[in-house]
Amino acid sequence: MSEEVYKVAGVDRDAAGSAKDRIFKLARSTFTPGVLGDIGAFGALYQVAGYKDPVLVAHTDGVGTKLRIASLMGRYDTVGIDIVNHTTNDILTCGAKPLFFLDYMGMGTLSTDKVESLVSGMAKACKALECALIGGETAEMPGMYVGEDVELVGFVVGAVERDAVIDGSGIAAGDVLLGLPSNGLHTNGYSLVRKLFGIDDDPTVLGKYTAELGVTLGDALLVPHMSYVAQLTPTLDRIKGMAHITGGGFTDNVPRMLPDGLAARLDSTAWAVPPLFQLIQQQGNIGEEEMNRVFNMGIGMIVAVAPGDAASVRADIPEAIVVGEVAPAGDGPQVVIS
Repeated sequence: MSEEVYKVAGVDRDAAGSAKDRIFKLARSTFTPGVLGDIGAFGALYQVAGYKDPVLVAHTDGVGTKLRIASLMGRYDTVGIDIVNHTTNDILTCGAKPLFFLDYMGMGTLSTDKVESLVSGMAKACKALECALIGGETAEMPGMYVGEDVELVGFVVGAVERDAVIDGSGIAAGDVLLGLPSNGLHTNGYSLVRKLFGIDDDPTVLGKYTAELGVTLGDALLVPHMSYVAQLTPTLDRIKGMAHITGGGFTDNVPRMLPDGLAARLDSTAWAVPPLFQLIQQQGNIGEEEMNRVFNMGIGMIVAVAPGDAASVRADIPEAIVVGEVAPAGDGPQVVIS
């Protein structure tokens, strides 16, 4: 089938070739010694080394409707950072170091500039984590994605020594819960935010300066998801469990690290809720319970440590805040926020 026939069908194979050339260059800049071969093969090869008894930890996720904000603002590099940091934070909760990352990008009409912007963000985040961007898929699918719509999914594989796996099983009543601050919504709650501010109907609201935030609403919403790998890695030997506060907020995520029969008692006065969350709550007249179920409220990661280790972990991570403690669950909910 000729190139002209493909173009009539909405597929530009020349643009795809140009995009691949740009992607390959960015991906190669992230390669670590474990990468075998090159980009472009049907499968990516990676040799795991430096472990005595490694356990591989894998995770996949998407950026969600934050992509809609990126599309409306024509800025895609930050969501590339988002997908890497989100997925690597998730495997960090098991104690795993990220080894390599793959992506899927789908769009109706392939734009080489858009692809390069997305991959540049992923490459930047991967290099900061010493994680290889080892492969992926870029799909041009007219009719499946409409207009400027973009889909972005990431897949990460990491490793941890078997005897160093963090699974929460050692958490006990009386353990201290430490919270690490977030820098914004990260990658969750964007469908609600778009509705509350009428963004889809009037995208110009994204460009309006907001005094409470000190920046435009759009800039605040595109702040990249924080990575907690560098902060937490030196303290992993003292951490019993971790909860990455993503979709579901405190209510759904904290119980994922707790053994049966235990609950988390969180003190909401222990940290200041950032202005962005206050603005959202006011705009939608949303109750505290719902805010805590949807958003991270300024705390992006919660870790459980023994009382005797809390001081040393906080010394290594000055940003860490004591946000609560572990207690017997009784007949109540697993997360109680007062």
